[in-house]
Amino acid sequence: MEGFNAKIREADGVVILSLGGTLDAHTTGELEKVFEELISQGKYKIVVDFAELNYISSAGLGVFMAYVETMRENGGDIKFAALKENVFNVFDLLGFPVLYEFFDSVEKAADRFGEK
Repeated sequence: MEGFNAKIREADGVVILSLGGTLDAHTTGELEKVFEELISQGKYKIVVDFAELNYISSAGLGVFMAYVETMRENGGDIKFAALKENVFNVFDLLGFPVLYEFFDSVEKAADRFGEK
């Protein structure tokens, strides 16, 4: 069983949240804690780097649904970057590309926050 990890770094006021491993019903609590911490710090501009994430379940997707409204209400957003094809397919199947912006690189996603 593969674990889950999340690393946070910040660049120009944008939080880069790098996820690795497996995000499913067993590991969503860890990601929820990360989002709660970011909100408590007033950090609402989030780029999620999926380059090292190998698997996501619908429970994992639900975490993003739970927090995106809070981010947007506070002038931020959650943008997705560098998804492996199998991970993107889960998002695509559930209609996420209509609700979220997807980018092939973290840099492009982060730059999007600077565009008005």
